[in-house]
Amino acid sequence: MSSKRKLSKGRRKIEIKRIEKEDARQVTFSKRRVCLFKKASELCTLCAAETDVIVFSPAGKPYSFGHPSVDTVVDHYLSGGNYASQNSIGGVHPHVGARIRDLNRQYTEALNELDAEKKRGMESEKEGKTLETNTGGKNPLKN
Repeated sequence: MSSKRKLSKGRRKIEIKRIEKEDARQVTFSKRRVCLFKKASELCTLCAAETDVIVFSPAGKPYSFGHPSVDTVVDHYLSGGNYASQNSIGGVHPHVGARIRDLNRQYTEALNELDAEKKRGMESEKEGKTLETNTGGKNPLKN
């Protein structure tokens, strides 16, 4: 009972050379680009690494992956590894921190104005009730 099994060549090493057919080259690029970005993402997750991958398609179109972001990693690289923590206000871009501080100031001012208006409203209600008791239950301000 000899079964004839198909003998496969198994997993062989492929020769690394340029793919001549343009369509096949584009398909290979698309498939391998996704795998490359996935590997970079895994490296970030497993090792808490900051990575940046920028590749150009055969047509010249750029594709990028970066963690935490492409801009952050590039700025970190260009500054020689010295940059502010992402957790600090503004992170890499100081103008962002200034904008956040300005918005926080405006928010605080708006809250203070709201509190003042609420106090004025409560005082007006008290005055209206006092006016009703003094005029026999009729408020001349109400119709």
